[in-house]
Amino acid sequence: MEPLIGEESWLRAGALLAAFGLLALAEGLLPRRRRQFSRRLRWPHHLALGLLDLLLVRALFPAAAVGVALLAEANGLGLLRLLEAPPAVAVLLSVLALDLAVYFQHVLLHAVPVLWRLHRVHHADPDLDLTTGLRFHPLEILLSMLWKSAVIVALGAPALAVLVFETLLAACSLFNHANLGLPSRLERPLRLFLVTPDMHRVHHSANPQEADTNFGSTVPWWDRLFGTYRCDPRAGHEAMVLGIGRFDSALEQRLDRLLLQPLRGEAGGRRLARRRPALH
Repeated sequence: MEPLIGEESWLRAGALLAAFGLLALAEGLLPRRRRQFSRRLRWPHHLALGLLDLLLVRALFPAAAVGVALLAEANGLGLLRLLEAPPAVAVLLSVLALDLAVYFQHVLLHAVPVLWRLHRVHHADPDLDLTTGLRFHPLEILLSMLWKSAVIVALGAPALAVLVFETLLAACSLFNHANLGLPSRLERPLRLFLVTPDMHRVHHSANPQEADTNFGSTVPWWDRLFGTYRCDPRAGHEAMVLGIGRFDSALEQRLDRLLLQPLRGEAGGRRLARRRPALH
């Protein structure tokens, strides 16, 4: 168990560092939108929040998601083991099922007021770049870990599938939040298989009817299947307003304000906006 857990830590760390470096360079060369705030103002707080999330998860779940998978395997738990699915099939189905589970989790984060208060920390970024992919409240990260652990045990997901999924999810979170202007001839076919920055940017619109679309984290298929896909924002990517207006000041980008943000603001939270997504 320990060698694979160690490999998981190093593989994810290596993939994240490589993705971060490449995307930071790409954002500088091909920016999609002009920044409201400098990297110097936002990045230290986003990176600190991401590090805090990592330390908290490792403290409470030392073996992380891969350890949960290995524990389920040691006890013969999970649907795929009952069905005696071939290893390759089990890995593929597990990766897809985990991604679908994260999609539904994301929908609930928008629909349930108390969950929205936590997730609002992520959405209250008036800019959008790769570090927004690290900007999650620690309590949201812990709830996400519990949800993924439950799905892993119920499925009997192989440890390899969990390793692949967790690495892919982390790298895609950096990619689809990047302030990156991909050429249309590349972006359009790419979003058939992968959530692109242009696709996910719509989800960060200040317009609730746009923010309650494009929930996918890795692949766009769930949004298309469940009718939550929107092609582009009404105002166009350069003109669209991002974030949540009441939290868009420079002061609100500080780490202490991000951690306390769920305790401030409206009492009721928000629900999913009624919308008719543009399915094209």
